Amino acid sequence: MTLARLAEGLRKRGHAVSVVRPRQPGDADSTSTTRDPAVLLVQGMVVPGYPAVRLGLPAARRLEERWTHRRPDVVYVATEGPLGWSAVAVARRLGVPIWSGFHTNFPEYARYYVARWIVPVVFRLLRRFHNHTDGTIVATEELRRRLSSAGFRNVCILGRGVDCELFSPRRRSRELRAAWGAADRDIVALSVGRLAAEKNLPLALSAFRALRRVQSTARCVIVGDGPLRKSLERANPDVIFCGMLGGERLATHYASADLFLFPSETETFGNVTLEAMASGLTVAAYDYASAGMHIRRSESGVLVARGDARAYVDEVAALGQTPEVLSRMGARARAHAVSLDWRAVVERFEILLTSSVFDRQAGAFAVAPAGVTE
Repeated sequence: MTLARLAEGLRKRGHAVSVVRPRQPGDADSTSTTRDPAVLLVQGMVVPGYPAVRLGLPAARRLEERWTHRRPDVVYVATEGPLGWSAVAVARRLGVPIWSGFHTNFPEYARYYVARWIVPVVFRLLRRFHNHTDGTIVATEELRRRLSSAGFRNVCILGRGVDCELFSPRRRSRELRAAWGAADRDIVALSVGRLAAEKNLPLALSAFRALRRVQSTARCVIVGDGPLRKSLERANPDVIFCGMLGGERLATHYASADLFLFPSETETFGNVTLEAMASGLTVAAYDYASAGMHIRRSESGVLVARGDARAYVDEVAALGQTPEVLSRMGARARAHAVSLDWRAVVERFEILLTSSVFDRQAGAFAVAPAGVTE
């Protein structure tokens, strides 16, 4: 969603934006192009555990052909996979400025899906990748400091915005709440995201159980899909699983809840936090990433020291004892979210990318070829 916003915003500011991505199951055929000339499809493979997600495979020859025919001014690589490595190699060979984004916390994912010992190895590979680009873009100052101290060069911050027209308390639906079995005064706890190990969903469910011991009519709704969905549904028959949602349906689900549970410890940002805040929800999260940036403790949400599971459960349970606090904190969260305009984020992105173009041009003109005189 972030990349779609950035591409759309750059186009509105007059730039031509071309997207290279792996082919998805819903794409019409096996040809290398789509009906959109600004999109180039390349071969991909299924990510284990995520059948709907494709990892881009190496495509250096295709990229070099395309970029030689129509040379880009700058390239931005959003994912550090085989396709990303191809893009970096080709851009460097052609002398095109290239930036990279640290969007996904792959070292922490490796801790969950492989083994703890591999985390330093993954981190070194990522550092090597990003240091082959002109700079790395991250979402928070905390992540900038961490990567810079680990040897990543030229790490820059690009924040995030939120669509406050789409995500709004105005979309609250009494009918949807009734379908969940929730009356007006009942607390509905919501979780939105991938149903996967790194999202720490068992803690969200433990917090909901603690809340329910205080407020017996509380409900829990989970929006999303992933490898853990079937096992979570079997173990929690009283929880409402809605699957993947988007657009207005997703926004209505946000606005119809009261409390957003987000105990993930692996985020580089966490856009769902801003979506929940814009929807007027009280967010319970660990004090880092987007929550640490945008929530004021006990005023516009609940913040707990990262990794303190017991405190997280206790704080959520305490909200059940003072449910009137939820609406007040949710209103403050909404007021803050309204100030987070995507236009400012796109302008910052534009400045970062174009700075490399101008720097390269200035370097090219700084030294005249031998034998040339004015």
